[in-house]
Amino acid sequence: MTDANDPVASLLAVLDLRDAGARTTEDIFTGVSQPMPSGRVYGGQVLAQSIVAASRTLPPERTVHSMHGYFLRPGDPDAGITFSVDRIHDGRSFSTRRTQAFQAGVPIFSMIASFQDEGPGLEHAEPMPDGIPLPEDLPPFDEERLHPVSRKLFSERPVDVLHVPSPVYTSVEGPHVPRQAVWMRTRRELPDDPAVHRAALAYLSDLTIQETILRRHGVPWSTPGLRVASLDHAMWWHRPGRVDDWLLYVQESPNARGGRGLSTGRIYTRDGVLLASVAQEIMVRVPGGESPGVRP
Repeated sequence: MTDANDPVASLLAVLDLRDAGARTTEDIFTGVSQPMPSGRVYGGQVLAQSIVAASRTLPPERTVHSMHGYFLRPGDPDAGITFSVDRIHDGRSFSTRRTQAFQAGVPIFSMIASFQDEGPGLEHAEPMPDGIPLPEDLPPFDEERLHPVSRKLFSERPVDVLHVPSPVYTSVEGPHVPRQAVWMRTRRELPDDPAVHRAALAYLSDLTIQETILRRHGVPWSTPGLRVASLDHAMWWHRPGRVDDWLLYVQESPNARGGRGLSTGRIYTRDGVLLASVAQEIMVRVPGGESPGVRP
């Protein structure tokens, strides 16, 4: 287990995987989890750890640029996690790795990631949307409005989160639209190691992206009987950046049907540099199977 009194130290601890020293046809690493009041391993944590494990099998100049992963089973935060890395391919400028995370002998997460040496090439980027308030202009997050279990979860998180227009924890205010923006950053400075910031960016990419689906249908997280689980996650790293500075996570949901919803997102620095793109499909089940209501 990790130190719940310092959430950022806890994040750094879970990203500091240990080489198990075992060698078969794969590289083996072990890691721990952050304490979670929900009783489940946070998906962004095991995603970030899988990136770290794969990166450990490559020289530091060959960095991750994309990953595609599936969440297979809920993880137990009180148990260790074993990561096996298969060195699928190494080319002149690209490498491919498959990482699987195991608990109790069964996989809880499976990922394939691609790595590339930095080089020159064509470049463009979708600009950051205009008119989004800066984090300094938003009201601070009010933990006192949350259920005690949720309050404990947010007090122990390593990331500050500010919603635009507002959170959907206890209610969905304003129009029920399938889009939102979220400012995020770690609660204190991280080491200068770019690999740590890439992994931490993967960690926060799983935060709040599901909410565009809930917002569209007026369903707050506190809805009794609501069930949400991440099914798969894809991410593309475009440019380096720091996660201890404010980042803007622009999110939208193009579709929901059959108990599943798709969300996409783009992550920008506060001065408009596009760092990453994200896509995730979730299982979402609302009691009664219908939305409480949709307002234009």
